[in-house]
Amino acid sequence: MLSEDPVLGAVVVGLWVALALYGASTLWWLFEAVVLARGGRVDPDDVEWGYDDVQVRILTIDAEAVVQATVNAVPAGLDDVRVIAEKPIDVEGADVHVVSEEFECDATNKGRAVEWARREVPCDREYVLYLDEDTIMAGFEGLPDADVVQFTEKPLYTGSRVAYLSEIFRVGYQYEQFAFHRLRYPLYAWGGGVAIRRSLEEQITWDVATITEDTNFIWRAADRTGVSFAVLDVRFRNQAPPSLRAMAKQRRRWISGTRADGGLLPLAYRPVYYTRIVAWAFSPLVPILAVASVLLPGTAPAIEWYRAASLTLFGVLFVYTVVGAASYDKHPLTWPLYLLFTPVAFLAHSAGALWGLVSPVTTFEVTEKVTPDAVERVHDSMEAGALSDHDGSERLTRESDAELTFDVFDD
Repeated sequence: MLSEDPVLGAVVVGLWVALALYGASTLWWLFEAVVLARGGRVDPDDVEWGYDDVQVRILTIDAEAVVQATVNAVPAGLDDVRVIAEKPIDVEGADVHVVSEEFECDATNKGRAVEWARREVPCDREYVLYLDEDTIMAGFEGLPDADVVQFTEKPLYTGSRVAYLSEIFRVGYQYEQFAFHRLRYPLYAWGGGVAIRRSLEEQITWDVATITEDTNFIWRAADRTGVSFAVLDVRFRNQAPPSLRAMAKQRRRWISGTRADGGLLPLAYRPVYYTRIVAWAFSPLVPILAVASVLLPGTAPAIEWYRAASLTLFGVLFVYTVVGAASYDKHPLTWPLYLLFTPVAFLAHSAGALWGLVSPVTTFEVTEKVTPDAVERVHDSMEAGALSDHDGSERLTRESDAELTFDVFDD
C-alpha cells in the first residue's frame, strides 16, 4: 500500500507517473528501431533521380564565410545552386537571391524566406534540396523516388565538448528516423538536409506561421495529400552548437515549435507525440527514478519491479550513445569512454527541451555558427583550408582511422 503520509504518497505517485511516461516513450523508440526501421535505410547508390533533377537552395541571413564553405562542398555535377539570403552577400559558385524587404506573407523568419524563394526563384527541376548555411555535403549521388527525402546528419565539433557529446547522443536517438517511412506522419524533419519534390512544395507552400517550418510542412503535406518519405543515410556534416547556451536555445526552439504545431497531428498520433516531448524534457529524472526506488523501499506496490524497470530505462540512455557513436564511425574500443559521459550528454541535451516546455519561445532565432577556420582549428584531423576547400567528394574527418585514438572529444 502507499504510505499514509500524503506528501510521501504524492511523491510515489509522481514517480510512477514519470516511470510510465518515460517507459512508454522508450518502448515506442525500441519498436521503431527494431521493427519499423527494417527496410527504411536507403542505400546512397540506390537512386532514381540524378544531379540534373535537383536544385540546391542554401538558407542564410548573411553568414558569408560559412555559406561559402557550404557552396564549395556542393558536388560539381549539381549546377543549379541558389543562396537565399536576408542581406546581400558575395558568394562564388552560386546565384545569390536576397529576400525582398517588402515581401509579406503569413510565414515568418526562415519560413518567410523559404516561401519568398518558392514564389520568386525559378526552378525547373524535379526536386529542391534545402541546406542550412552550415551543411557540408558528402557522398551525394542522387535521390530515391520519394516526395520527401531526409538526409542524415553528423554534427562537427566546434569547440564545446559537452555540446558535441550531446549531438552524438541525439544522433543515436534519431536512428528512429529510419522508421518514419512506415508512418503517415513522420514525427519530425531536419531542414538542414531535406529534398522536397517541387510539385509537392507548390501544392503545400510554406506560407504558415511557425518556427519549425520543416516539420510543419511535412505534417501539412501528410494531412492534405499523404507523402512518401525516404531517409538517405549519407551523413551530411553540420555544426554542433558552439556553446551550451546556443544548444539550449536551439533545443528550446525545436520543442516550442513542434509543441505549438502538434494540433496538425491526428488524435491517434498525439499521445505518442506529447509523451515523447515530456519524456525528452524530463529525461534527467530517469536516474532519479532508480535512486528513489532504493531510498523509498516499501512505499509503493511492486517496488522490486519498479526498481528493475527504472534501471532498464536508465540503461536505454546508453543504447542511444552506442548507436550515435556507431553512426559517427567511432572505433568500438572508444565506446566505453562515450558511455562514461552519457549522463553529461543527456542532461545537456534535455536542458533546452525543459526550458521550451516550461517557457516556450514564439520567435525564430538562428543557432550560432562559427567560421570554417574556427572549425578547422579545433580539429587535429583537419588541415588549414580543409573545410573551405572541401568539394563534397570525400569525408571531412577520419573518425574510423586505423590509428586508434582514445580522445573522447576528437572528431
